[in-house]
Amino acid sequence: MKIGIVCPYSIDRHGGVLEHILNVRDNLVQRGHSVKIITPKPRGRGNHEPPEGVIFIGTSTDFRTLTFSETTSQVSSTADAERIDAILNEEKFDILHFHEPWNPLLSRQLLQRSTAVNIGTFHSKVSETISTRALLRIVYPYLKSVMQYLHVLTAVSNAGAEYVTTITDEPITLIPNGIDLDKYHFKPHVESAADPTVLYIGRLEGRKGVKYLLQAAQVLQQDHPNMRLIIAGDGPDRERLELLAEDLHLHNVSFLGFVSEELKQQLLTEADIFCSPAVSGESFGIVLLEAMATGTVTVAGNNPGYADLMQGIGALSIINPRDTEEFARRLNTLLTETDLRKLWQDWAKTYVQEFSYDRVVDQYEALYKEALKQHGRSSHK
Repeated sequence: MKIGIVCPYSIDRHGGVLEHILNVRDNLVQRGHSVKIITPKPRGRGNHEPPEGVIFIGTSTDFRTLTFSETTSQVSSTADAERIDAILNEEKFDILHFHEPWNPLLSRQLLQRSTAVNIGTFHSKVSETISTRALLRIVYPYLKSVMQYLHVLTAVSNAGAEYVTTITDEPITLIPNGIDLDKYHFKPHVESAADPTVLYIGRLEGRKGVKYLLQAAQVLQQDHPNMRLIIAGDGPDRERLELLAEDLHLHNVSFLGFVSEELKQQLLTEADIFCSPAVSGESFGIVLLEAMATGTVTVAGNNPGYADLMQGIGALSIINPRDTEEFARRLNTLLTETDLRKLWQDWAKTYVQEFSYDRVVDQYEALYKEALKQHGRSSHK
């Protein structure tokens, strides 16, 4: 098959959607398919040629996404209709796979001109804030018009599909985000260390709930006075959170800022507990899969995306971050109860296999073939 994967975000700003696209692309190529990534040119690239297998169309600009009011991404801001026509005529894609297809501007322009089978994948949980709901009312006609060009709809989770179901009656196939399990070493710590380490990795912004983790840590350190709390990541709330840690008289708390992929994996492997107390805006939880892949027992916020992902024994991980006493008790229980830690780790070791990219791409490949059959297309392969 000839497949074009449309990414509305700049390839110079790594994030969960881009990581997913790159891994799916690599796996499809290994299976013998011809795959190109179509994306806006990142700002500051000048006249530099795109990486191999990447097609630049238009340029990108900073834009606050429709999903989280505090999150800014670089998305397409211009698109040349003549260039789009030329590329589509040259490539003759069987499949055009649009990720977050309602982000402006590239997806709409491509969809209007595409003669391929168009597939849309929705990743994000739409924020429930008043400002976001007001914005969605304004852009509803645009979103509705985008949907009419899509032959097949997918989402990474029920949370990711939630808003889509309000504007279409078409079926939505759930295909989860994936994880490259070869990058991670499963090393369970069944017995917690005498001086345990609790780890957070992610952006420092309100919806991530880090302030609730700091409040729970204040309670937890009464039972574990030498515990370490590591906060890895950066964002607009960093200074406020550092001041809050001082006000709470937390001992052994470290704010590392942005960390490399290598350091992230090391921190996950060494931690006794990984904690992601996000209160909203999560449609899935790749970072939870990363913790599972290293055998690191996890505590997670009760937002719909995390609750949907953490099935079976994984439900032990879900807490209400705003309930400080409950939060601290769950952290303490999962730190100290050896049998419970082993039960969780045995579950995680098996469950995370469901999200390997081999299995995820199996589902996409089957979807592509069925979509081509349904819409009377034949492959170039």
